[in-house]
Amino acid sequence: MTNPAPLQTDQLRQAARADTPVSFREAPHNIEAEQALLGAILINNEAMDRVSAFLEPSHFFDPLHGQIYETAGKMIQAGKQATPITLKTFFENAEPIDAHLTVPQYLGRLATSATTIINAEDYGRTVYDLAVRRHLIVLGEDMVNSAYDAPIDFPPESQIQEAETRLYDLAERGKYGQGFMSFGTALTHAVDMAAAAYERDGHLSGLSTGLNDLDNRMGGLQSSDLIILAGRPSMGKTALVTNIAYNVAKAFRSETLPDGTEKVIDGGRVGFFSLEMSAEQLATRILSEQAEIASEKIRRGMITDNEFRKLSGVAKDMSVAPLFIDQTGGISIAQLAARARKLKRQKGLDLLIVDYLQLLSGSSKRGDNRVQEITEITTGLKALAKELVVPIIALSQLSRQVEQREDKRPQLSDLRESGSIEQDADVVMFVFREEYYVERTKPREGTPEFNDWQAKMMAVSGKAEVIIGKQRHGPVGAVQLAFESQFTRFGNLAHDDRLPERYE
Repeated sequence: MTNPAPLQTDQLRQAARADTPVSFREAPHNIEAEQALLGAILINNEAMDRVSAFLEPSHFFDPLHGQIYETAGKMIQAGKQATPITLKTFFENAEPIDAHLTVPQYLGRLATSATTIINAEDYGRTVYDLAVRRHLIVLGEDMVNSAYDAPIDFPPESQIQEAETRLYDLAERGKYGQGFMSFGTALTHAVDMAAAAYERDGHLSGLSTGLNDLDNRMGGLQSSDLIILAGRPSMGKTALVTNIAYNVAKAFRSETLPDGTEKVIDGGRVGFFSLEMSAEQLATRILSEQAEIASEKIRRGMITDNEFRKLSGVAKDMSVAPLFIDQTGGISIAQLAARARKLKRQKGLDLLIVDYLQLLSGSSKRGDNRVQEITEITTGLKALAKELVVPIIALSQLSRQVEQREDKRPQLSDLRESGSIEQDADVVMFVFREEYYVERTKPREGTPEFNDWQAKMMAVSGKAEVIIGKQRHGPVGAVQLAFESQFTRFGNLAHDDRLPERYE
């Protein structure tokens, strides 16, 4: 057992010598607010509707008050009236409060001294806020105790992670949404979205990806959408999502409104969970794309003085982009959600990217069943997108059955654990580069087959497809993009009708 700190011991000795009692702080609570709330509920059950969305029995400091609240709630939910008379039968055998007051008598007193229902929500908020403060005290005590007596296999980093997760779970607890919204209010939001799309460049209702044909097909990246971007290895999933992330961050512009809030005019702040690649590797990819210098040359230092100066200038311009990278591998969906909420509070967040879905873990309880774990992850990502009101792009691997078909274009059924991914996603996109497969069928030079292969290579070289296999609020189909492999860059493909007139 750890000895008390010297300061505490001295205080105790001084108190004993002075013959004065040691002061103990009581946990924050407000019995009067609890009584007033319960009384209002017992007089008018409609008071329960004003607090049931955020207040739970455990939030009451007095256990008896929690029991009364819980019992009243169950009765009201069952369509019965909760009054001192109807609740009496549930508390007849309860231990008396004191020698002169039984619990049924106490119920009558609560109702007799009840105040108006108008204040019910205020009393409920008071009870809730005090409960949160008590939870904070417990959390702080647990942090101190674990720091004093931590086992060898529980390093400080793990303690910090656990404390951070518990703290942000507490911050998010009690958020149950806004309840029902009138159709008129929903229509107002829809018209506001249409007006914003009309005023924005490109007339998009969502965030622009920087890729015109993809934006036209999707209307941009829509808030609260879970977007799955899937493909086989070497198709360019990470390259495409990295391009999109930087395009969104580079275009970020905002203005401060008269009330002090910030309004995003264009682009957005991007959070990037890179579970596979390091932040340095991602930065190198983006640097290569923007400076138009092969990433291989940057990594090996095989660049000229002019290229280095160009690289430095581009890096300086890029450094102000609001793109935030978390390179922690093997995190759980709960940890990812906590970090995303933290980023939104501290820096703001308009787009979240996860690379890639199969590297996330669910709760330990479901670790034995990977399909259930993936279901938990996709459900959690969709819920997070709605909570943060941002689009989430999650990368996903495809099964090997693609390679067995003659036509290598992926389908929804090729998704690993496809049931939950396909069901929870608002949009499912596939990256496909036919050039990758044609290149690997190269025949021997000088043969008739080689000429056919060469013609086929010329037709598919530098091109990529983004196949939209599912979209809740738009059409499906394929979008053609340009791909420059040396810069890992996707771009807009020049169409024949957009090419300058040719003179012969």
